[in-house]
Amino acid sequence: MRKLLLFICLCFIINKAKAQSTAEDKLGTWYMYNGSHKLSDKFGLKTMAHFRYYELTENFQQEIYRLGLNYTFNPKVNVTLGLSYATADRTYESPSNYLYEYRYYQDLNLKSFWGDFTAKHRFRLEQRFIHQDFNVDAFQNWLRYDLNVSYPLSKTWSVYAFNELFLNLDRGKRFAQNWTGAGFVHKLNNTIKLKAGYFQIKTPNEVLKRLQLGIIVNTNFSKKTI
Repeated sequence: MRKLLLFICLCFIINKAKAQSTAEDKLGTWYMYNGSHKLSDKFGLKTMAHFRYYELTENFQQEIYRLGLNYTFNPKVNVTLGLSYATADRTYESPSNYLYEYRYYQDLNLKSFWGDFTAKHRFRLEQRFIHQDFNVDAFQNWLRYDLNVSYPLSKTWSVYAFNELFLNLDRGKRFAQNWTGAGFVHKLNNTIKLKAGYFQIKTPNEVLKRLQLGIIVNTNFSKKTI
């Protein structure tokens, strides 16, 4: 009888611990593709596809696709106009409301040099059209500011750190998220780079930990060949 009671208590403790597991307890992963495709001296395309999980490869969180038209004023200033599509599961290990979004976005990108450091500033306006539960629609305006600083370790390796602030302009309490992280970029050739890093997502209610594993593809279609 004593062994049976002990077994029941152990099962209760294990089940309780499992039930209390939250997204904050997990190390999630983002698998990322980012592309920049030069069409001419001034115009280019920006492409992106992200697949995001609450864990390493399980518990889907979000997938997002982005396409933008980029215009370069000079080597330090460019702008992008684009469209995003995203679907999301907003809860961890439990049924979630059906959700997808269309987003229009406008970027102002600035580049500056601090000695050997390269600093990139991105100011983004987003207009989010959110569809939930098949019958609930919402519209939100967001402002985002991202600072990304990189430093070359060699001809093929560099290190980066970033911080991005998200503000929801349609809320009384405008703070929505803050992303802070760092990682490494490895240049395979003039077209392909590999990226690996770690960052944290801070919201008013939780802090999530994430790995970044990505590929960066830069192509140039403006070069004339004979």
